[in-house]
This record gives sequence, C-alpha cells and structure tokens, in this order.
Amino acid sequence: MEKKDRAHMAHVLVLPFPVQGHIYPMLQFAKRLASKGLKVTVATPIYAPMSMHIGSGLLKVEHILAGQDVLAKKENSDFLANGSGTLTKLVEKHEGSSDPFCCLVYDIILPWALDVAKQLGLYGASFSTQSCAVDAIYYHMSKGHLTLPLEATTISLPGFPDLRISDLPSFISEPKSHPRILEIVLNQFSNLEKADLILVNTLDKLEDEVVRWMEGLLPVMMIGPTLPSLYLDNLIEGDNSYNIDLSNPNSDLCKKWLDERPTASVVYVSFGSVANLEADQMEELAYGLKEGNNNFLWVVRESEHNKLPSKFVEETIEKGLVVTWCPQLEVLAHKAVGCFLTHCGWNSTLEALSLGVPMVAMPQWTDQPTNAKYIEDVWGVGLRVKMGEKGVVRRKEMKDCIREVMEGERGKEIRMNANKWREFAKEALAEGGSSNNNIEEFVAKVSVFKASHSLL
Repeated sequence: MEKKDRAHMAHVLVLPFPVQGHIYPMLQFAKRLASKGLKVTVATPIYAPMSMHIGSGLLKVEHILAGQDVLAKKENSDFLANGSGTLTKLVEKHEGSSDPFCCLVYDIILPWALDVAKQLGLYGASFSTQSCAVDAIYYHMSKGHLTLPLEATTISLPGFPDLRISDLPSFISEPKSHPRILEIVLNQFSNLEKADLILVNTLDKLEDEVVRWMEGLLPVMMIGPTLPSLYLDNLIEGDNSYNIDLSNPNSDLCKKWLDERPTASVVYVSFGSVANLEADQMEELAYGLKEGNNNFLWVVRESEHNKLPSKFVEETIEKGLVVTWCPQLEVLAHKAVGCFLTHCGWNSTLEALSLGVPMVAMPQWTDQPTNAKYIEDVWGVGLRVKMGEKGVVRRKEMKDCIREVMEGERGKEIRMNANKWREFAKEALAEGGSSNNNIEEFVAKVSVFKASHSLL
C-alpha cells in the first residue's frame, strides 16, 4: 500500500513548445499519465488555467508566463532558444510544497530543458512530436552520416525504404530554405544521450524497422498515437477532445453539413495551422475541387481567403463548404468523410491513420515529405500528388488522385490498409497493447525514481 501511495504522489511536469501541433500530443500524453495515477502539470505560456481529474490522478495546466495569452513571435523564439530561467523558477516554486516535481517530460526541440532537469535532480524524459523515421533522419544528419549538399539521387539508411531527396524533410532536401530551423532540429540531439528516456509519438508496428534500429542506439519508447481516448481505447472517461483549442472551430456548422451528406462522399481538405499555399496553388486546388465528382469540406484560414478564386464559395455552395477552421477529429471520424487531402503534418497523419481515413498526400515542408512517403509506399493508405512546373500541383493531378482513392481499384486496397492501421492504433493503446504497456513502464520508472529520491 505504501508503494502504491508513493506512485500516486509522483508529480510530473510536462513542458511542450507553445504551438498547437506540439501542445496537443503532449497534453494527451499527460492525460494518459494522470489516468495511471500520477499527478501531472502541463506548463504552457498560453493562458489556459484548467484542472482535470483523470482516473485516480490529477492533470493541471499552468500558465508559466504571467500576463501573456499567446506568445509573440520574438518571445516564442526566445523560449525556443532558452527558457531555462522560467523553467527553473517553476520547479523551485514547487520545491517546498508537499508534491514537488520528480520528473520533467520536455519537448525534444527544447534541449536546454534537459540541462535544467539534471541540474535540479529530476528524471528527464524527452518527448518527440514527430515520427520515429524523421527523428532517425535528423539523428543521421547530426552525426554526420548525411552531409550537405546531398548528391546521390537515392538515400539508403538503416531501417528505411530507399528514399529520394524529395522524401527527406525539407530542411535537409532544401537546406538553404530555413537554415535556422535546420540548426534547431539538429540541436535537439546535442545532449540527448543524457536523457533518461526518449518518448516518441508513434506506435511500434507503424515504424517497426526504424524503431528497432533506434532502440539499439538510444532509450526510446513508443507511446502513441496521442489522440483523445474516445477515438481509440475509450479507457479515459470524458477524454473526447484535446481540451485546448487555439482557434475557433465551426463545430456545429461542420457537423450539420456532414450529416446531410452520403457515407464516404466527402473529401476533407486541410493544410494545418501553419502552411501557406501560394495563390496559384490555391487556384489549382480550388478548381480541382470544383471540377471533381465529390462533395468537399475545405478549411481555409482567414488569412488565406483572399487567395480563393472570385465567387468560388458562391459557385460551389451545392457541393462544398469552406470554413476557417473545424474540429478535425470529429470531421475525420464522421461517416460522410471518404478521403483526407492533407499536408501530412504528423498529428494529422496519425489522426487519419487512427480513424481509418484514406489520404491524398500533398506535403508542403518540414517533416511532411517523409510522412507522405510512408503514407503511400510503406503503409499504403493513400496517394501522393505529383508536382508540376514551378512546384505547383495541377488540378488534373489532384482530381485524378482523389478519384482513384475514392472510386478506383487502388482505392479499395487503400481503404483496406486504412482499416488495418486503425485497428493497430486502437490495439496499441488498449489494455495489454504495446504503447499502453510502455506508458505503464514509464509510470513505474518515475515512481521508482520518486521513491528512491524521497529516501535521500
């Protein structure tokens, strides 16, 4: 009983990088820990005071930079480079309380956080919000196994299928495009060997070969996919959303519109919260959807609306709905959705895989080309569009890919594969599943660490 009580007293601090695509998966992992009996605090510069009782544990979201609701770009950049002082103050504030932190789970792109954890005597676990494959590619780059400029047309790496240069993360395939970001993603390995554990938002079966290779080098543990429990195992009561939304989703409008469409008749189109399409690409996409056979639900951020063709919304009102944002999980889970035209961000990819939705992959930058490679060639759950002149995907190419996924012979196999991966995702987080077992092992490690340090 005493050991169990100590386990329930363990207090974990979770530190994501403060953008939506990083907060969501780490918040969901925090819920998993709380459901296993730990007390968990998620520290974010975004003002969101919230506490949830999850099973026998407690999850709290704490605002760590008073007076700021959302970080400005400069402040965000400063936090990325060095937030050591802010983190140290938060840990020290809890030091004299009845439940001091014993473990820090930090976003892998904030390596300074691990230095703070070690200085303050905490168990330090890194959390990767990208695929294991992308982590491995950056690891090879950081160790000098890939040197720029890349000259070979085909890249061979252990645990990978053969990769074209266009299959690599854009920071490597186009190193001059974002040199500062390339430096940041490589810097995540600067002190990673000091981490007690490296948590990756994926599941073993999804990337089995590269996972096995990484396990031979580093203490990695697959704990994904990090979706709300309702969409996977339904083991966490009331966990039906990400709980923090930095946008204003048109939930009621989207649901009503989808409810009125036939099963598997809708192409859902979204390029995430960051990607910006050029005006000519927006025009090709718009006419591809307009001329296609299917209904479509297209998320076009307010800042992108001026790139739509004149009167496009009015002229497609019978078959299309254009919104500034939507509850993506609810949309992907809806029976009316038959295909997801996606930028292949890792969160969106995992959501589609976990919900069995076939994809048309249209990657833009960062890790998305690698995710698209796996979507088409490894998992067989979608088709990747081919670029035309000047890097623009033409309307005919989009129409052909959508038609093949929705109606063609390859589409039948793609839907079968999508259903297979959906079951694997559910299995991973169910009782006895690989990711669930790994999370329980992590809880045990933290609890033992807490108990041993309480005796010092």
